[in-house]
Amino acid sequence: MHYTGTIWRPPYEASSLLLEVTAGCTHHRCKFCTLYADLPFPFRMSPMEEIEADLKEAQRTYRSFGGRRITRTFLTGANPFVLKYERLMGIAELVHSYFPETETIGCFARVTDITLKSDEELAALGGAGYDGLTIGMETADDAALRFMDKGYLSEDILKQCERLDRAGIRYSFFYLTGISGAGRGESGARATAAVCNKLHPTLIGVNMLTVYPDSKLYGEIRQGNWKEESETEKYREVRALAEGLEIPTEFAALGASNAFRLYGVLPKDRAALISAIDRIIGTVKEEDLRKYRRNLPHL
Repeated sequence: MHYTGTIWRPPYEASSLLLEVTAGCTHHRCKFCTLYADLPFPFRMSPMEEIEADLKEAQRTYRSFGGRRITRTFLTGANPFVLKYERLMGIAELVHSYFPETETIGCFARVTDITLKSDEELAALGGAGYDGLTIGMETADDAALRFMDKGYLSEDILKQCERLDRAGIRYSFFYLTGISGAGRGESGARATAAVCNKLHPTLIGVNMLTVYPDSKLYGEIRQGNWKEESETEKYREVRALAEGLEIPTEFAALGASNAFRLYGVLPKDRAALISAIDRIIGTVKEEDLRKYRRNLPHL
């Protein structure tokens, strides 16, 4: 398989076929991100010949293990949904030809990737199996989005994800706890909940900001331009998000950046989630939470 650098996937894609169609990120400017620092280039599209060769290899491998059915494929890279409509359709055709039982094809997507497709193209992509996109919205706090150089604002999140709703393409959000900075976490969470409440994400995946020395954000901190939230404040922020969400959705803090795993289905599990968060805030020392953050391997 033609895998390049570290392969990142959401926790819920563990059983999916991972197929590389891009490597790196087209934006490559978010101040907090170091996920693709190990690559010798910002972004690369896989040649269609490589993609087909990987599908052939995967087909042989799965047949040798008793012919396990592959019902979902996850396209790897920071934002494969940036690819042109025709290329995405060509990839879907290849996936279905080698794994006819495939029901859905997912990938990471930036909000700006959606803008590149017409409503008709989005509908056709949904018909070809594209479903369950994971969108790194991070927050709907416009001040944080500007400072971190995300390349879009909350109004763009709302507009573009409404288009996905109309096209019938389901999606999940990644929320980055701590992105608003010290003293702003809870207000950022409330702003995010307000936007999410107008949309239909199937899941909101909560991750926690870890600042690494090779990030642009580390330099901003050293220059006194930004201050990180305490770990306890981050959990108050998570609490505010869980409290503010009014839509039916899964709420999951399952990745390694979270010292404690949280999962529930809103709204029915809201009280249990808030109770669990309150126990963390009330019983776990800031020093112990910071120790976890310091010892976290590079993400």
